[in-house]
Amino acid sequence: MPEPARSLEGKIALVTGASRGVGRAVAIALAREGAQLILQGRIAGALEETDDAIRTAGGKPATIIPLNLTQADRVDGLGPTLYQRFGHLDILVANAGVLGSLSPLAHVTDKVWADTLEVNLTANWRLVRTLDPLLKRAGQGRAVFVSSGASSGAKAYWGPYAVTKAGLEALARTYAAEVASTNIRVNIVNPGPVATAMRAKAFPGEDPARLPAPDDIAPLFVELCDPALEANGETFNARDWLAARSKSKSG
Repeated sequence: MPEPARSLEGKIALVTGASRGVGRAVAIALAREGAQLILQGRIAGALEETDDAIRTAGGKPATIIPLNLTQADRVDGLGPTLYQRFGHLDILVANAGVLGSLSPLAHVTDKVWADTLEVNLTANWRLVRTLDPLLKRAGQGRAVFVSSGASSGAKAYWGPYAVTKAGLEALARTYAAEVASTNIRVNIVNPGPVATAMRAKAFPGEDPARLPAPDDIAPLFVELCDPALEANGETFNARDWLAARSKSKSG
């Protein structure tokens, strides 16, 4: 029997923060559906491990881009670089982020504030600016930004992270409104509690075995990258998506 058609066959996809956690899981899931991956992260060796996992899963060899998102000029250069190599970009999954420090706002240092703002918010604006022309050159451009429940600002001591994630959501919704009449669709994912290194840093006493794994929520990202997707400017909570999926399977 012929293999079933893969929903992202031939699509070019950039995943930021692809060396571990949610980014790594999403990159592998997109590759399983036929996408050609471009992997961004700070450490080349960790990205190579993701590439190995992609190949093991039957995906195409990935393009690796070791890049610290605080390097503004290099982020700005991504668009021209990828244009020369691929001519367009079908998918952007803007996953990379840092936790910053969990402390009272009055105790946050200038460096922690600036670095958290740069990675979680400013770098994503730079990605939009440099990659928007490439997404518009695609048949159905898709962009997914990763936020957090902390964006509500309801948690004490999460100031830098909460502020940048709230800003990121505003950025993504603004971009979605601006491209509503184009071929691009822009959406947001709130992963919720997931067993990642960042989660363990924030909640060191938590049992990760009681949390969903990154692999569990990766299929949600695949759905949001599908060329047939119509949703735009919406926020998808992975916890709700997992519950609906479980109910559907049990029913």
